[in-house]
Amino acid sequence: MRKELLTISDLQGLSREQARENFRMYMNPGLATLMGLLDFDKLFVRAEGVRVWDRDGHCYLDFVGGYGSLNLGHNHPRVLEALRQVSTMPNLLQVSMGAAAGALAHNLAKITPGKLQNTFFCNSGAEAIEGAIKLARIATGRSAIVSCRSGFHGKTMGSLSVSGREKYQKGFEPLLPACSVVDFGDLNQLEAFLRSGETAAFVVEPIQGEGGIVVPPEGYLRGALQLCQRYGTLFVADEIQTGFGRTGKMFACEHEGVVPDILCLAKALGGGIMPVGAIVTTQELWNKAYGGIEKCLLHTSTFGGNTWAAAAGIATIEVLLEENLPGRAAELGEYLLAGLRGLQERFPLIREVRGRGLLIGIEFEQPAKGVLAKVAGAVNKLAEEYLGAMVAGVLLNRYRVISVYTLNNPNVIRLEPPLIVTREEIDAVLQALEETFEKNRSLLGFGLSAGKTVLSGLLGRKK
Repeated sequence: MRKELLTISDLQGLSREQARENFRMYMNPGLATLMGLLDFDKLFVRAEGVRVWDRDGHCYLDFVGGYGSLNLGHNHPRVLEALRQVSTMPNLLQVSMGAAAGALAHNLAKITPGKLQNTFFCNSGAEAIEGAIKLARIATGRSAIVSCRSGFHGKTMGSLSVSGREKYQKGFEPLLPACSVVDFGDLNQLEAFLRSGETAAFVVEPIQGEGGIVVPPEGYLRGALQLCQRYGTLFVADEIQTGFGRTGKMFACEHEGVVPDILCLAKALGGGIMPVGAIVTTQELWNKAYGGIEKCLLHTSTFGGNTWAAAAGIATIEVLLEENLPGRAAELGEYLLAGLRGLQERFPLIREVRGRGLLIGIEFEQPAKGVLAKVAGAVNKLAEEYLGAMVAGVLLNRYRVISVYTLNNPNVIRLEPPLIVTREEIDAVLQALEETFEKNRSLLGFGLSAGKTVLSGLLGRKK
């Protein structure tokens, strides 16, 4: 007997409960519990630009933006039209060099800084980091990799080895050997590792994303590049989240005039629709690593550079340039930062507001334990990992604003809207934040407001 299968036509008819149960049963039960705890398991059925709609027709402002993947917003018509135009072309054909991939690589060479020229396409940011590690090792003949504490570069084995939070590494050891971390922003620590002459690459985010939206001290990236050049180490810029206009320039390293040896890209490159990752490097380094017939197939990807993904990338770059979205991000980012700093002056719960362009973090204080010992203690325990999620839960469920916390610093929520966001939409979010902090001036207040399932979950009650 044929087992009953769900079809595409069934999707529109799925209830929230059915979608939740499928996720819980067949995907990730723990994540289903966590999302349900803060009522993050809504069923969204439509998306356009900065807005998404749930099954009940309620409209939400998306200030997560796919962790930087949705620089053009949801379902941008130019990207969808590009996919339509290539819909009859071969998407995967290994006996061809791929016209669309070659065109996208050409365009990347034109918009990336310095002499970056040769591109390898993959499918995600983690794969781009993997490719950068391999390229650095084979091109330099060295094995050591240095990255930054609290940095985040992905969760595959290689990328996890250079990420800077032990929580995500425990249980997967041994990781790649010869991987070390230094404090973000500390050039003396970096030089101490590079001085041995054994380091193949320094892998760094121009702004730490999952670390809590941390902007480095002025001159840090430039100084790090100079140290790498002094000791023969390759400088790898992880612009997976910061790239394509997010910080107010096309690439965040351009704020300091830094040209990396290897540039890692993903997220926004696919226009929010197709998964695309890439590493871009110089012709000299590419030829050292993979030049000639004998080495040209040492690093490959079945789906990397497929026609649909490349078409999405071509359309994305066109829109970014034609609409000057990097410039828009710079202008609106300053507007949002100013509004948030005004809130910081009024509400002591806000420890710091920081960021650049439309990549902004709000870090919260850890309030002292209060009354209602059992409840407050449970909330404080949850807040050690999920304070940002508790704040985000209130924003979502009361104000229909979508935000999330940063993985390596759970006391920070990020605001990372599409670059097409308007001042009116920013004002709506600032208003929601003001009302949120006015009504919830303590951690306990957030715990009590974060959704009907929080306290029942913490206290072991049945939902």
